[in-house]
Amino acid sequence: MLKSVAGLAAALLCAAPAWAGSPITLSCTATTDCASAFVAASHGMFARHGLDVKITPIALNSNIPAALMSDSIQIGGPTPSVFLQAVDGGLDLVALATASVTSNETVDGAASVARTGSGIDKPADFVGHRVGVPGIGAFLDVLFRQSLIVHGIDPGKITFVEVTFPTMSDALRGGAVDGVVSANPFLARIVAAGTGKVVSNFLADLPENEPQILYSSTRAWADAHKSEVAAFRAAIAEGAAFVHANPDAAREDVAQFTKLPIAVLKTIKLSWSSAPISKAQLDWWVDVMRGQKMLQGKIDTAALIPPS
Repeated sequence: MLKSVAGLAAALLCAAPAWAGSPITLSCTATTDCASAFVAASHGMFARHGLDVKITPIALNSNIPAALMSDSIQIGGPTPSVFLQAVDGGLDLVALATASVTSNETVDGAASVARTGSGIDKPADFVGHRVGVPGIGAFLDVLFRQSLIVHGIDPGKITFVEVTFPTMSDALRGGAVDGVVSANPFLARIVAAGTGKVVSNFLADLPENEPQILYSSTRAWADAHKSEVAAFRAAIAEGAAFVHANPDAAREDVAQFTKLPIAVLKTIKLSWSSAPISKAQLDWWVDVMRGQKMLQGKIDTAALIPPS
């Protein structure tokens, strides 16, 4: 009888998913948007909630859905546009929490920038010019286009090209583009170098508390780890509160995980950390993306937020 029970237990263990009982690997790009996770890892918040979380960087935000589906990571920080396009394309992903949201406190953290000497002084002047964005369909690209639409400017009359953050200053200096859509710390470096000037802090044209980065997982992982999802949400809420109460300490944590120079981080505002995720927040992004013809099918946003 004991042998039968032992054999059954062994069989069940073999049949369990590869990630059952394993540490959680979380990946974000090297920005301040995932500060709540960096803080939660550094200050023991994950551990206090019974979680073993390892944070690893990922170079491209658009690679996060594939990494989740392959189970090389269990939680990732995609932009809402990357997340929703992946869902629209058939990937069964869910949103666990927000990492950062739009806020009037941080509108100067991103901007449209014109090449020095280009003659571009206001957003409408970008019409007929080439503007570099960190990714076609990336959230800064989408939000900048939405700001143009709010002001009655047709984004279709602007030529958008992909330019990575680190090469934006060179692209402006060399005349490859007449403007870029950038964010700190790269934005501050462009302005300091004199290769470009801020034309608009376009995030000011958008509602507050709309997600910029989400913490996401596959539905299969979330369904099998309801207690871990609840614990993760609680730890992220603690991390977000810590970021707001202790921004200087949070900058040290961001520097540790992103390898961004602390001297640079001290000159910029951190992204506005948050934790709760709502259907209304996802609905806003769906409406914006539909208006820009970025989605094909119908998305049930309520089904994208799993209970814990």
